[in-house]
Amino acid sequence: MAEKLPPKDAFSAPSAKVTGNPALRMMGLPNFTFKLPSRNWLIFWTITGSFTSTLLYDRYHKKIAQRKWCTLVSHLAQEPLPVNMMPRKITIFLTAPPGDGLRVSRDHFHEYIKPILVAGAMDWDVVEGRREGEVRAGLAEKIRKLRKRNGETSQAELGEESQEDLHREMRKKAGITDWDGVQGDLVLGRHTWKEYIRGLHEGWLGPLDKSQPPESEKADLQPLAAHSPDSPLPEIPPSEIPPLEISSPETPPSPSPQIDPPTPASPTEKPAEKPAKPPITPPYITPSEYASSPGAPTLPTLLPPSLPVALPHLLGFFNFPIRIYRFLTRRHLAESTGASTAALVLASHSRPFIQSTDFASAIDPDDASPSIDNRTQSAVTQTKETWEQEVVLREEESEWHKSAWKPNEEGDTRERVWQEIMVVDGRIGSRMRRFELESDQKEEAVKLDAEKQEEDEGYIDRAKKWIGLGRKEKPGWEMGLEGDESA
Repeated sequence: MAEKLPPKDAFSAPSAKVTGNPALRMMGLPNFTFKLPSRNWLIFWTITGSFTSTLLYDRYHKKIAQRKWCTLVSHLAQEPLPVNMMPRKITIFLTAPPGDGLRVSRDHFHEYIKPILVAGAMDWDVVEGRREGEVRAGLAEKIRKLRKRNGETSQAELGEESQEDLHREMRKKAGITDWDGVQGDLVLGRHTWKEYIRGLHEGWLGPLDKSQPPESEKADLQPLAAHSPDSPLPEIPPSEIPPLEISSPETPPSPSPQIDPPTPASPTEKPAEKPAKPPITPPYITPSEYASSPGAPTLPTLLPPSLPVALPHLLGFFNFPIRIYRFLTRRHLAESTGASTAALVLASHSRPFIQSTDFASAIDPDDASPSIDNRTQSAVTQTKETWEQEVVLREEESEWHKSAWKPNEEGDTRERVWQEIMVVDGRIGSRMRRFELESDQKEEAVKLDAEKQEEDEGYIDRAKKWIGLGRKEKPGWEMGLEGDESA
């Protein structure tokens, strides 16, 4: 009897169930399975995505804020200018912040201030200071030159004409006049504002020439009197007379020993040394001498308006969270700085600085920073009312680097304007003005920005329609037949 063979399928291995997309499998692509990433990846992508989205949101609104103020002043660039008149020129004062370099101030100017100046077709001069006191010296010297051009006499000899003076003479001969309107100054940061105020006082209240040394110092520097032939010669003690060597004619003089010339050393190229920085011009007048100074006879009734602009600058490892927050909220800084700069460009409204008791005292009793001598402190404390210039941007001083408050060492005669208390004389403080925006100009800026945004949205919609992504509108004959069937 023949044995019954087992079925053929009994020896075949069980076939694995094929899963996945057969089309991807035939193309040789791996089988992608959708699943949640691991815990660590979730944390990474959450933090990275949140930071990136916050940064992009801030940069978008920062551009909107800058566009708003640029649109407000852009009509000035379209106004015609006579061919024989120079454009309006303002002066920018900036200094390296305490504990850092000048590049920080330059970057702040190029990022937040320059776009609005360019939109308004402004021209400007920049007065930079890498060291403490350079802006003060530069502004004071500029005012002294202006006083000399206005007719004040100086005892010092006139030096060579600068390039600016030569250009001014050439424009005068060609019949080209300067701008006949308001010019204005922009001061960046509290530390620069202190030097700006000191330079104004030194230029308008100080002398044109440097003060001469007192008589006692002059006597010490007197040259020796010439010896007359009739006066007897001074006697020299014999102990100080050197012995003379007399040689007889029979004995020949001893030959002098021959000295071999020194062998030239191997030429070594020394590295080129950097030229020394020119010293800063010392001040011609101190704050304690403001009250006793007669002032310049050509002091104008009103000084050019100025605009102090904030420069937030914080250093230190433990301030890292605050710096990150400021990095992600630059839109607020762009809004405030843009509004102030637009007020300077428009120059339609300026108000005088006020003097009131509502401001904080010029001397903080809890302030441990070094200050100037007791005479200046007494001069400040005697003033019952505080000038507005003394409290402008004062909150920045708490964020300065500790090197700004470090006292000078022995023998160090550097000027420390940032440490000293700001003193404002009434003759200068009452003549200063400040640029401001009016309320209707702020409303106009918001309105112009809304119109600009609608115009941009129209461009976007037309671009989407051109590439086929816009909303499809029904033809006119179809839109006219709507509702006819139900009638």
